[in-house]
Amino acid sequence: MDERVLLVEDDPSLRESVTLVLERAGMHVVAEGDGPRALRRFEGERFDLVVLDLMLPGMSGFDVCRELRRHSRIPIVILTARSATADLVAGLELGADDYITKPLDGAELVARARAVLRRTSPDADDRAVAVADLEVDPLSFRAYKSGAELDLTTTEFRLLFELIRHAGQVLTREALLRRVWNYDYLGESRLVDMAVKRLRDKIEDDPRQPKRLVTIRGVGYRYERQ
Repeated sequence: MDERVLLVEDDPSLRESVTLVLERAGMHVVAEGDGPRALRRFEGERFDLVVLDLMLPGMSGFDVCRELRRHSRIPIVILTARSATADLVAGLELGADDYITKPLDGAELVARARAVLRRTSPDADDRAVAVADLEVDPLSFRAYKSGAELDLTTTEFRLLFELIRHAGQVLTREALLRRVWNYDYLGESRLVDMAVKRLRDKIEDDPRQPKRLVTIRGVGYRYERQ
C-alpha cells in the first residue's frame, strides 16, 4: 500500500531528512513549510497521515491541528521539543493521535507512523458491540450514542471499541497502549489519558463526572456496563 503522508515542517533541513526517512520506509511524502499551504494541499489531495510540527511561523501547528480536526479524523503525529510538555499536552488535547520529540530518531518516527497507520485498518473478525445506548461498529468505523453518530478520531474510535467490548473489566494503561496504539513499551501513559479525556467529552453527559468511562486510580480505566 502506498501510504500518503502530509509533512508540515518549516525547517528545510529537517523537512528534507524526515521526507527521506519516510520515503525509504515506502511512504509517499508531500512536504509543506507552513500551515496555510498544508491545509490547501490537504483539501485537494488524499492523505493517510499528517506529520505536523507544532512550532510553525504564522499559523501555528496548533491552529493547523484544530482546523484538520474540524473536517477530518485523519491520524496526526505531532513533532515537539523534548522539553515542551505543555505544548505536547495541548496538541494531544486538540486531537493529535501521537507525538515524537526532537531531535528525531528516524527508526522511532517510522515505527510510530506505521503504528498509527495500522490503527486505521479494521479487523474483519471484530463485530459490532453495544452497551446500553452506545454502539460501536468496527467494520464501518462508526459509533452511535442514542442513535446519533459520534464524531470520533481514529484513535478515539479504537479506544472506545476496546473499552466497550471489555465493559465491566479494568484495562490498564499498558494494555490500552498495546491494543490501541500498537505499542509494546511503556512510558506513554499521557497518550492514553489525553485520549480518554477527549473521549469523555463526546460520550459523557457530564465529562467532569463520568458515569460511563471511569478511572480506576492507580490501575487504568473501566467502561461501566450500566
